[in-house]
Amino acid sequence: HLEKAGVQVNPKNGKIYGNDDEQTNQPHIYAIGDVLEGKLELTPVAIQAGRLLAQRLYAGSQMRTDYINVPTTVFTPLEYGACGLSEEDAIAKYGEDRLHKRSHNCLHSPGVWGMWLVRGRRHCK
Repeated sequence: HLEKAGVQVNPKNGKIYGNDDEQTNQPHIYAIGDVLEGKLELTPVAIQAGRLLAQRLYAGSQMRTDYINVPTTVFTPLEYGACGLSEEDAIAKYGEDRLHKRSHNCLHSPGVWGMWLVRGRRHCK
């Protein structure tokens, strides 16, 4: 039980508060990946966080998990991908005057919306 160990958690969602080294308010207790408050809920990120924590604790590494620059996508009929800070978070962190706004758009029809010919007739996929 985290409460008995004195670990602070967000009462609304049960996520654990941790610092940049993934250390909780208890110096001998660490939390990694998606159990940390405000971190991405992606299994590969949690796996990498665990590997890097083990290297820091037992192999003298200083490398921390980068929870910001994680490419991710949502696989729906209209795919969406992102990497890095949201525009709002980037403005809050760096200021709007220091940002170069650029978006990469690819306009095309998803393959499932494509048309194909069968014996001279058009059919939707």
